[in-house]
Amino acid sequence: MTTPDRRTHRDIDMASLKGLAHPLRVQLLEALSTFGPSTASGLADRLGESSGATSYHLRQLEKHGFVQEDASRGSGRERWWQRTPSGLNLNVTDFPVDSAERAAAETLEREWDRSRAAILDEFTRRGPRVLSKDWYDASTIATTNMTLTVDQLAALRDEVEGVVEGWFARHRDQQDPAARRVQVQFNAFPVIDGDSPSNDGGTA
Repeated sequence: MTTPDRRTHRDIDMASLKGLAHPLRVQLLEALSTFGPSTASGLADRLGESSGATSYHLRQLEKHGFVQEDASRGSGRERWWQRTPSGLNLNVTDFPVDSAERAAAETLEREWDRSRAAILDEFTRRGPRVLSKDWYDASTIATTNMTLTVDQLAALRDEVEGVVEGWFARHRDQQDPAARRVQVQFNAFPVIDGDSPSNDGGTA
């Protein structure tokens, strides 16, 4: 399974798996992926943790190459952090059955699933109230059932991922003030962040 927000690909092996072997580290990585660069204190506020805890686990993630300092935002008083620009590939079958590594990999996949489900739930619950009609109408939650061979499924995966990666590459440095964070699952929808409809970036 591959995480969203792909660029180049990094396989999660036994060594790098240890770097993510803590629920808060997964949450920090997901928050930086979903909402963009932040400080340790900003992440602490978002996740309901102490800034000491987020600072420590960010340093551990940096040690294993999952996050890096965003020097363009540094103020000299507090470090800004961003996700290292690479996608993460995790295949639980790479680890022996009943091993500690397999259990850790399965836990990591469940945490990613929980995070994706929470973001989708926030969109379905609050989207109609806090998003403008143009943003809501541009979104999709799509399910298509079909019958495929394993080779056809792999080809479909590669084709869809190629389209998504092309869009990411073209818009990775988006500076348009009308733009907002969008997550593609496929489902594709604006990420709901904060309580105010003024964050919708569109017309009413």
